[in-house]
Amino acid sequence: MELREKLKILSGAAKYDASCSSSGSNRKNTPGGIGNGASSGICHSWSDDGRCISLLKILFTNYCIYDCAYCINRVSNDLPRASFTPEEVIKLTINFYRRNYIEGLFLSSAVIKSPDYTMELLLKTVRKLREEYKFNGYIHLKAIPGADFSLIARAGRYADRMSVNIELPSKKSLSLLAPQKKMESILTPMKEIGLNIKENREERKKSKNLPRFVPAGQSTQLIIGASPETDYHILKLCEALYQRFNLKRVYYSAYIPVSNNPSLPQLRRPPLLREHRLYQADWLLRFYGFAADELLDRANPNFNPKLDPKANWALNHLHLFPLEVNRADYEMLLRVPGIGIKSARRIVSARRTGSIDFDDLEKFGTVLKRARYFITCKGKYYGGIPFREELIKERLVEGKTGLHRQQLSLFDDNSISDIDGFLSETVGGKEG
Repeated sequence: MELREKLKILSGAAKYDASCSSSGSNRKNTPGGIGNGASSGICHSWSDDGRCISLLKILFTNYCIYDCAYCINRVSNDLPRASFTPEEVIKLTINFYRRNYIEGLFLSSAVIKSPDYTMELLLKTVRKLREEYKFNGYIHLKAIPGADFSLIARAGRYADRMSVNIELPSKKSLSLLAPQKKMESILTPMKEIGLNIKENREERKKSKNLPRFVPAGQSTQLIIGASPETDYHILKLCEALYQRFNLKRVYYSAYIPVSNNPSLPQLRRPPLLREHRLYQADWLLRFYGFAADELLDRANPNFNPKLDPKANWALNHLHLFPLEVNRADYEMLLRVPGIGIKSARRIVSARRTGSIDFDDLEKFGTVLKRARYFITCKGKYYGGIPFREELIKERLVEGKTGLHRQQLSLFDDNSISDIDGFLSETVGGKEG
Protein backbone atom coordinates (compact mmCIF):
# COMPACT_ATOMS: atom_id res chain seq x y z
CA MET A 1 0.00 0.00 0.00
CA GLU A 2 1.28 3.46 -0.89
CA LEU A 3 2.24 5.83 1.90
CA ARG A 4 -0.36 8.36 0.75
CA GLU A 5 -3.15 5.79 1.13
CA LYS A 6 -1.87 4.75 4.56
CA LEU A 7 -1.88 8.37 5.65
CA LYS A 8 -5.47 8.80 4.47
CA ILE A 9 -6.64 5.75 6.45
CA LEU A 10 -4.66 6.33 9.63
CA SER A 11 -5.19 10.07 9.92
CA GLY A 12 -8.92 9.48 9.47
CA ALA A 13 -8.91 6.80 12.17
CA ALA A 14 -7.11 9.13 14.60
CA LYS A 15 -9.89 11.74 14.66
CA TYR A 16 -11.79 9.80 17.33
CA ASP A 17 -9.07 10.43 19.90
CA ALA A 18 -9.79 13.83 21.47
CA SER A 19 -6.89 13.86 23.90
CA CYS A 20 -4.34 15.52 21.64
CA SER A 21 -4.63 19.20 22.45
CA SER A 22 -1.39 20.29 24.01
CA SER A 23 -0.24 23.21 26.09
CA GLY A 24 3.36 23.47 25.04
CA SER A 25 6.57 22.19 26.52
CA ASN A 26 9.87 23.70 27.60
CA ARG A 27 11.90 20.73 26.38
CA LYS A 28 15.53 21.70 25.78
CA ASN A 29 16.33 21.75 22.07
CA THR A 30 19.17 19.70 20.59
CA PRO A 31 21.81 21.91 18.92
CA GLY A 32 21.69 21.52 15.17
CA GLY A 33 18.29 19.80 15.27
CA ILE A 34 15.02 20.81 13.64
CA GLY A 35 11.68 21.79 15.15
CA ASN A 36 10.83 23.45 18.43
CA GLY A 37 8.92 22.06 21.39
CA ALA A 38 8.65 25.39 23.22
CA SER A 39 5.39 27.07 24.20
CA SER A 40 4.90 28.55 20.74
CA GLY A 41 5.12 25.09 19.17
CA ILE A 42 1.69 23.89 20.26
CA CYS A 43 -0.92 22.00 18.29
CA HIS A 44 -4.68 22.33 18.31
CA SER A 45 -4.46 25.50 20.33
CA TRP A 46 -3.92 29.19 19.78
CA SER A 47 -0.66 31.04 20.30
CA ASP A 48 -0.53 34.44 21.99
CA ASP A 49 -0.52 36.20 18.61
CA GLY A 50 -3.64 34.33 17.44
CA ARG A 51 -2.01 31.68 15.24
CA CYS A 52 -3.53 28.21 15.12
CA ILE A 53 -0.68 25.71 15.39
CA SER A 54 -1.19 22.13 14.32
CA LEU A 55 0.53 18.78 14.58
CA LEU A 56 0.41 15.63 12.55
CA LYS A 57 -2.24 13.44 14.19
CA ILE A 58 -2.15 9.79 13.12
CA LEU A 59 -2.53 6.24 14.34
CA PHE A 60 0.49 4.00 13.93
CA THR A 61 -1.96 1.26 12.94
CA ASN A 62 -5.70 0.62 12.99
CA TYR A 63 -5.28 -3.15 13.11
CA CYS A 64 -6.51 -4.12 16.56
CA ILE A 65 -6.74 -7.28 18.65
CA TYR A 66 -9.61 -5.84 20.74
CA ASP A 67 -13.32 -5.79 19.94
CA CYS A 68 -14.52 -2.73 21.87
CA ALA A 69 -18.14 -2.07 20.90
CA TYR A 70 -17.76 1.73 20.89
CA CYS A 71 -14.60 1.83 18.74
CA ILE A 72 -14.58 2.11 14.98
CA ASN A 73 -11.27 0.23 14.84
CA ARG A 74 -12.59 -2.86 16.65
CA VAL A 75 -11.39 -6.14 15.19
CA SER A 76 -14.90 -7.20 14.08
CA ASN A 77 -15.48 -4.04 12.04
CA ASP A 78 -15.02 -4.33 8.29
CA LEU A 79 -12.99 -1.30 7.25
CA PRO A 80 -9.74 -0.55 5.40
CA ARG A 81 -6.70 -1.39 7.53
CA ALA A 82 -3.15 -0.10 7.41
CA SER A 83 0.05 0.10 9.43
CA PHE A 84 3.00 2.43 9.27
CA THR A 85 6.57 1.44 9.92
CA PRO A 86 8.61 3.64 12.30
CA GLU A 87 10.56 4.92 9.29
CA GLU A 88 7.35 5.95 7.50
CA VAL A 89 6.08 7.91 10.50
CA ILE A 90 9.47 9.63 10.76
CA LYS A 91 9.49 10.42 7.05
CA LEU A 92 6.01 11.95 7.21
CA THR A 93 6.81 13.98 10.32
CA ILE A 94 10.06 15.41 8.98
CA ASN A 95 8.66 16.16 5.53
CA PHE A 96 5.48 17.76 6.91
CA TYR A 97 7.56 19.87 9.27
CA ARG A 98 9.93 21.04 6.54
CA ARG A 99 6.92 22.11 4.47
CA ASN A 100 5.64 24.08 7.48
CA TYR A 101 2.48 21.97 7.71
CA ILE A 102 3.06 21.01 11.34
CA GLU A 103 5.14 21.82 14.39
CA GLY A 104 4.72 18.50 16.17
CA LEU A 105 3.33 14.97 16.19
CA PHE A 106 0.47 13.24 17.95
CA LEU A 107 1.06 9.50 17.66
CA SER A 108 -1.52 7.03 18.89
CA SER A 109 -2.23 3.46 17.89
CA ALA A 110 -4.62 0.57 18.01
CA VAL A 111 -3.15 -2.55 19.63
CA ILE A 112 -1.51 -4.85 17.11
CA LYS A 113 -0.35 -8.34 18.21
CA SER A 114 0.05 -7.30 21.87
CA PRO A 115 0.37 -4.18 24.04
CA ASP A 116 4.13 -4.72 24.45
CA TYR A 117 4.69 -5.18 20.72
CA THR A 118 2.73 -2.00 19.93
CA MET A 119 4.50 0.04 22.61
CA GLU A 120 7.89 -1.13 21.33
CA LEU A 121 7.02 0.19 17.86
CA LEU A 122 5.94 3.56 19.25
CA LEU A 123 9.07 3.77 21.40
CA LYS A 124 11.31 2.97 18.42
CA THR A 125 9.62 5.71 16.40
CA VAL A 126 9.99 8.53 18.91
CA ARG A 127 13.50 7.47 19.92
CA LYS A 128 14.72 7.62 16.32
CA LEU A 129 12.96 10.94 15.78
CA ARG A 130 14.74 12.49 18.74
CA GLU A 131 18.16 10.82 18.63
CA GLU A 132 18.83 10.15 14.95
CA TYR A 133 16.82 12.92 13.27
CA LYS A 134 17.29 15.48 16.07
CA PHE A 135 13.60 16.42 15.97
CA ASN A 136 12.91 19.08 18.60
CA GLY A 137 9.20 19.51 17.85
CA TYR A 138 6.34 18.68 20.16
CA ILE A 139 5.50 14.98 20.53
CA HIS A 140 2.33 13.73 22.18
CA LEU A 141 2.49 9.95 22.52
CA LYS A 142 -0.22 7.48 23.43
CA ALA A 143 0.86 5.01 26.13
CA ILE A 144 -0.58 1.57 25.46
CA PRO A 145 -2.49 0.13 28.46
CA GLY A 146 -1.21 -3.31 29.41
CA ALA A 147 2.30 -2.73 28.08
CA ASP A 148 5.27 -3.26 30.38
CA PHE A 149 5.81 0.03 32.21
CA SER A 150 9.55 -0.01 31.48
CA LEU A 151 8.64 0.58 27.81
CA ILE A 152 6.27 3.40 28.71
CA ALA A 153 8.88 4.97 31.01
CA ARG A 154 11.53 4.90 28.27
CA ALA A 155 9.10 6.50 25.82
CA GLY A 156 8.39 9.22 28.38
CA ARG A 157 11.96 10.47 28.00
CA TYR A 158 11.24 11.36 24.36
CA ALA A 159 7.61 12.54 24.56
CA ASP A 160 6.44 15.96 25.71
CA ARG A 161 3.03 14.68 26.71
CA MET A 162 1.61 11.19 27.15
CA SER A 163 -1.97 10.00 27.39
CA VAL A 164 -3.57 6.81 28.61
CA ASN A 165 -7.23 6.86 27.60
CA ILE A 166 -9.54 5.64 30.34
CA GLU A 167 -12.37 5.65 27.75
CA LEU A 168 -15.31 4.52 29.94
CA PRO A 169 -16.17 5.85 33.42
CA SER A 170 -16.65 2.53 35.27
CA LYS A 171 -15.48 -1.05 35.50
CA LYS A 172 -18.99 -2.25 34.77
CA SER A 173 -19.24 -0.39 31.47
CA LEU A 174 -15.74 -1.43 30.42
CA SER A 175 -16.57 -5.07 31.14
CA LEU A 176 -19.76 -4.79 29.09
CA LEU A 177 -18.44 -2.85 26.09
CA ALA A 178 -14.73 -3.78 26.09
CA PRO A 179 -14.50 -7.15 27.91
CA GLN A 180 -10.90 -7.76 26.77
CA LYS A 181 -9.70 -4.67 28.63
CA LYS A 182 -9.17 -4.31 32.35
CA MET A 183 -9.52 -1.05 34.25
CA GLU A 184 -6.38 -1.88 36.22
CA SER A 185 -4.29 -1.96 33.03
CA ILE A 186 -5.44 1.60 32.28
CA LEU A 187 -5.22 3.18 35.73
CA THR A 188 -1.93 1.59 36.77
CA PRO A 189 0.22 3.22 34.03
CA MET A 190 -1.61 6.52 34.64
CA LYS A 191 -0.59 6.33 38.28
CA GLU A 192 3.01 5.36 37.42
CA ILE A 193 3.38 8.14 34.83
CA GLY A 194 2.07 10.65 37.38
CA LEU A 195 4.55 9.46 40.01
CA ASN A 196 7.44 9.57 37.54
CA ILE A 197 6.53 13.11 36.49
CA LYS A 198 6.49 14.23 40.12
CA GLU A 199 9.78 12.49 40.93
CA ASN A 200 11.46 13.89 37.81
CA ARG A 201 10.47 17.44 38.75
CA GLU A 202 11.87 17.01 42.25
CA GLU A 203 15.12 15.52 40.95
CA ARG A 204 15.55 18.31 38.42
CA LYS A 205 15.55 20.83 41.27
CA LYS A 206 18.86 19.24 42.29
CA SER A 207 20.24 18.67 38.77
CA LYS A 208 19.03 20.77 35.84
CA ASN A 209 20.89 18.50 33.39
CA LEU A 210 18.68 15.53 34.22
CA PRO A 211 16.55 14.53 31.18
CA ARG A 212 12.91 15.55 31.42
CA PHE A 213 10.13 13.01 31.75
CA VAL A 214 6.85 13.96 30.00
CA PRO A 215 7.42 17.69 30.70
CA ALA A 216 3.99 18.78 29.39
CA GLY A 217 2.17 16.29 31.65
CA GLN A 218 -0.29 13.50 30.94
CA SER A 219 -3.89 13.54 29.80
CA THR A 220 -6.72 11.09 29.25
CA GLN A 221 -9.99 10.79 27.33
CA LEU A 222 -13.47 9.81 28.47
CA ILE A 223 -16.18 8.84 26.02
CA ILE A 224 -19.45 10.52 26.97
CA GLY A 225 -22.79 8.90 26.20
CA ALA A 226 -21.72 5.37 25.26
CA SER A 227 -22.48 4.13 28.78
CA PRO A 228 -25.16 5.07 31.37
CA GLU A 229 -23.01 6.84 33.99
CA THR A 230 -24.32 10.22 35.17
CA ASP A 231 -22.48 13.54 34.95
CA TYR A 232 -21.96 13.33 38.72
CA HIS A 233 -20.24 9.94 38.42
CA ILE A 234 -18.01 11.24 35.62
CA LEU A 235 -17.11 14.44 37.46
CA LYS A 236 -16.25 12.58 40.69
CA LEU A 237 -14.00 10.23 38.74
CA CYS A 238 -12.21 13.10 37.02
CA GLU A 239 -11.78 14.98 40.30
CA ALA A 240 -10.08 11.90 41.76
CA LEU A 241 -7.86 11.52 38.68
CA TYR A 242 -6.67 15.13 38.97
CA GLN A 243 -5.96 14.79 42.67
CA ARG A 244 -4.17 11.44 42.61
CA PHE A 245 -2.51 10.95 39.23
CA ASN A 246 -0.93 14.35 38.55
CA LEU A 247 -3.14 14.64 35.47
CA LYS A 248 -2.91 17.71 33.24
CA ARG A 249 -6.21 17.36 31.37
CA VAL A 250 -9.24 15.16 30.97
CA TYR A 251 -10.77 15.33 27.50
CA TYR A 252 -14.43 14.54 27.02
CA SER A 253 -15.47 13.00 23.73
CA ALA A 254 -19.16 12.78 22.84
CA TYR A 255 -19.90 9.26 21.66
CA ILE A 256 -20.22 9.04 17.89
CA PRO A 257 -22.50 6.12 16.93
CA VAL A 258 -20.26 3.63 15.11
CA SER A 259 -21.98 0.36 15.98
CA ASN A 260 -25.41 -1.28 16.25
CA ASN A 261 -24.37 -3.24 19.33
CA PRO A 262 -27.48 -3.67 21.55
CA SER A 263 -25.46 -2.63 24.62
CA LEU A 264 -24.88 0.82 23.12
CA PRO A 265 -27.44 3.65 23.20
CA GLN A 266 -29.25 4.41 19.98
CA LEU A 267 -28.38 8.07 19.49
CA ARG A 268 -29.40 10.19 16.53
CA ARG A 269 -26.38 12.44 17.05
CA PRO A 270 -23.44 12.78 19.46
CA PRO A 271 -24.35 14.41 22.84
CA LEU A 272 -22.30 17.52 22.12
CA LEU A 273 -24.12 19.80 24.56
CA ARG A 274 -23.50 17.34 27.39
CA GLU A 275 -19.83 17.21 26.42
CA HIS A 276 -19.73 21.01 26.53
CA ARG A 277 -21.26 21.15 30.02
CA LEU A 278 -18.66 18.66 31.31
CA TYR A 279 -15.84 20.77 29.87
CA GLN A 280 -17.28 23.83 31.65
CA ALA A 281 -17.51 21.90 34.93
CA ASP A 282 -13.99 20.54 34.46
CA TRP A 283 -12.74 24.12 34.15
CA LEU A 284 -14.46 24.98 37.45
CA LEU A 285 -12.72 22.05 39.15
CA ARG A 286 -9.26 22.96 37.87
CA PHE A 287 -9.22 26.75 38.06
CA TYR A 288 -12.14 28.06 40.14
CA GLY A 289 -11.86 26.05 43.36
CA PHE A 290 -15.09 24.12 42.98
CA ALA A 291 -15.53 20.54 44.17
CA ALA A 292 -17.60 18.00 42.25
CA ASP A 293 -20.03 17.67 45.17
CA GLU A 294 -20.80 21.38 44.98
CA LEU A 295 -21.86 21.19 41.34
CA LEU A 296 -23.86 17.94 41.39
CA ASP A 297 -25.03 15.30 43.83
CA ARG A 298 -26.84 11.97 43.80
CA ALA A 299 -30.22 13.69 43.93
CA ASN A 300 -29.33 15.94 40.96
CA PRO A 301 -26.77 13.89 39.02
CA ASN A 302 -26.84 15.62 35.61
CA PHE A 303 -26.19 19.15 34.44
CA ASN A 304 -28.97 21.45 33.31
CA PRO A 305 -28.68 21.67 29.51
CA LYS A 306 -30.05 25.22 29.55
CA LEU A 307 -27.60 26.69 32.06
CA ASP A 308 -23.85 26.51 32.42
CA PRO A 309 -22.70 24.76 35.65
CA LYS A 310 -21.50 27.96 37.34
CA ALA A 311 -24.79 29.79 36.80
CA ASN A 312 -26.71 26.70 37.91
CA TRP A 313 -24.63 26.56 41.13
CA ALA A 314 -25.23 30.25 41.83
CA LEU A 315 -28.99 29.87 41.42
CA ASN A 316 -28.93 26.97 43.86
CA HIS A 317 -27.01 29.12 46.38
CA LEU A 318 -28.80 32.45 46.12
CA HIS A 319 -28.47 32.89 49.89
CA LEU A 320 -24.78 33.77 49.22
CA PHE A 321 -25.75 36.57 46.81
CA PRO A 322 -25.89 39.37 45.83
CA LEU A 323 -22.19 39.88 46.47
CA GLU A 324 -20.74 43.33 47.06
CA VAL A 325 -17.85 43.56 44.60
CA ASN A 326 -16.02 46.17 46.68
CA ARG A 327 -15.78 43.83 49.69
CA ALA A 328 -16.01 40.22 48.48
CA ASP A 329 -12.86 38.13 48.67
CA TYR A 330 -11.18 36.74 45.56
CA GLU A 331 -12.48 33.18 46.04
CA MET A 332 -16.11 34.34 46.19
CA LEU A 333 -15.69 36.67 43.22
CA LEU A 334 -14.64 33.63 41.19
CA ARG A 335 -18.01 32.04 41.96
CA VAL A 336 -20.00 34.87 40.42
CA PRO A 337 -21.33 33.96 36.94
CA GLY A 338 -19.71 36.28 34.44
CA ILE A 339 -16.57 36.92 36.52
CA GLY A 340 -13.52 34.95 35.43
CA ILE A 341 -10.02 34.59 36.80
CA LYS A 342 -8.61 37.66 35.02
CA SER A 343 -11.55 39.91 35.84
CA ALA A 344 -11.54 38.80 39.51
CA ARG A 345 -7.83 39.65 39.77
CA ARG A 346 -8.40 43.04 38.15
CA ILE A 347 -11.24 43.82 40.54
CA VAL A 348 -9.14 42.92 43.59
CA SER A 349 -6.22 44.97 42.27
CA ALA A 350 -8.36 48.02 41.44
CA ARG A 351 -9.98 48.04 44.89
CA ARG A 352 -6.63 48.81 46.47
CA THR A 353 -6.74 52.36 45.10
CA GLY A 354 -10.43 53.12 45.61
CA SER A 355 -14.00 51.90 45.27
CA ILE A 356 -15.16 50.38 41.99
CA ASP A 357 -18.17 51.70 40.07
CA PHE A 358 -20.53 49.43 38.16
CA ASP A 359 -19.34 50.87 34.86
CA ASP A 360 -15.76 49.86 35.70
CA LEU A 361 -16.63 46.16 35.77
CA GLU A 362 -16.99 45.82 32.02
CA LYS A 363 -13.52 47.30 31.56
CA PHE A 364 -12.16 44.52 33.78
CA GLY A 365 -13.63 41.85 31.50
CA THR A 366 -16.75 41.07 33.55
CA VAL A 367 -19.68 39.66 31.53
CA LEU A 368 -22.35 41.93 32.97
CA LYS A 369 -25.30 40.24 31.25
CA ARG A 370 -24.74 37.37 33.73
CA ALA A 371 -22.93 38.98 36.64
CA ARG A 372 -25.42 41.83 37.16
CA TYR A 373 -27.96 39.47 38.77
CA PHE A 374 -25.52 38.29 41.45
CA ILE A 375 -23.69 41.44 42.57
CA THR A 376 -24.11 44.83 44.12
CA CYS A 377 -21.79 47.76 43.57
CA LYS A 378 -21.50 50.37 46.32
CA GLY A 379 -24.61 48.82 47.83
CA LYS A 380 -26.75 49.16 44.69
CA TYR A 381 -28.28 46.20 42.82
CA TYR A 382 -28.19 46.48 39.02
CA GLY A 383 -30.12 43.34 38.06
CA GLY A 384 -33.16 45.30 36.89
CA ILE A 385 -35.52 42.60 38.21
CA PRO A 386 -36.52 41.43 41.68
CA PHE A 387 -33.90 39.20 43.27
CA ARG A 388 -35.79 35.92 42.84
CA GLU A 389 -34.54 32.61 41.51
CA GLU A 390 -37.23 32.02 38.89
CA LEU A 391 -36.85 35.51 37.40
CA ILE A 392 -33.04 35.40 37.28
CA LYS A 393 -33.12 31.93 35.75
CA GLU A 394 -35.56 33.11 33.09
CA ARG A 395 -33.28 36.02 32.16
CA LEU A 396 -30.18 33.80 32.00
CA VAL A 397 -31.90 31.25 29.77
CA GLU A 398 -33.37 33.96 27.54
CA GLY A 399 -29.94 35.54 27.20
CA LYS A 400 -28.58 32.32 25.71
CA THR A 401 -31.46 31.14 23.51
CA GLY A 402 -32.39 34.62 22.33
CA LEU A 403 -28.96 35.21 20.80
CA HIS A 404 -28.23 31.68 19.59
CA ARG A 405 -31.61 30.09 19.02
CA GLN A 406 -30.63 28.37 15.78
CA GLN A 407 -27.47 26.81 17.14
CA LEU A 408 -29.06 25.51 20.33
CA SER A 409 -31.96 23.97 18.44
CA LEU A 410 -29.53 21.41 17.06
CA PHE A 411 -29.52 19.72 20.45
CA ASP A 412 -32.55 18.04 22.03
CA ASP A 413 -33.19 15.97 25.14
CA ASN A 414 -31.27 13.08 23.59
CA SER A 415 -28.10 15.09 24.08
CA ILE A 416 -28.70 15.58 27.50
CA SER A 417 -20.60 3.56 42.78
CA ASP A 418 -18.49 5.17 44.67
CA ILE A 419 -15.46 6.61 42.90
CA ASP A 420 -13.15 6.45 45.89
CA GLY A 421 -13.80 2.73 46.28
CA PHE A 422 -13.47 2.23 42.54
CA LEU A 423 -10.02 3.85 42.44
CA SER A 424 -8.95 2.24 45.69
CA GLU A 425 -9.63 -1.28 44.53
CA THR A 426 -8.09 -0.75 41.10
CA VAL A 427 -4.89 1.11 41.90
CA GLY A 428 -4.43 0.49 45.60
CA GLY A 429 -5.53 3.59 47.46
CA LYS A 430 -5.04 7.33 47.37
CA GLU A 431 -1.29 7.52 46.90
CA GLY A 432 -0.01 9.13 43.69
